[in-house]
Amino acid sequence: MKMIQTVEVKQILTEKSRAELHEKFSARKRKLQQECDQLRFEQKRLEKNAKYSPTVLKQYFTKEIDDRLEKIKLLDFQLEQLHILPLGSELKEREVQALIEVNVGDRWDDITKMRAIVIEDGIVKEIR
Repeated sequence: MKMIQTVEVKQILTEKSRAELHEKFSARKRKLQQECDQLRFEQKRLEKNAKYSPTVLKQYFTKEIDDRLEKIKLLDFQLEQLHILPLGSELKEREVQALIEVNVGDRWDDITKMRAIVIEDGIVKEIR
C-alpha cells in the first residue's frame, strides 16, 4: 500500500545560496513597495470619483497598504537574519509530498517519522 507523507526540504546556507536568498527577499520587497505605491495611486484616483464613500475607501486602502507594510517588515527581518546566520546552517525551504510504501510488518514509527531532503547549492546532498 502507498501513502502520502510530507517531507521537509532544507537548504544548507552557502555564499551562493545566501546571495540568491538575498536577491529573492529584495525582489519580493520591491514588489510589495510597488504594490503600496499603486494602491496609493488608486486611492487618490477613486477619491476624485464621487461614487465611493471617502471613509470606506480610506479604510480599505489603509488595510491593504498596512498588510503589505507588515510583509515588508518581515522581509527586512529575514534579510537581517540571513546576514547573521553562519554558513552551513540548515534553512527550511519548503515542504513537498512523497509517496511512501507501507507493507505488512513495517514499523509504524519508522514510516511516520519526519523525513527531510537536504539541498546544497541546488544539489541533493542527503535524504534523511
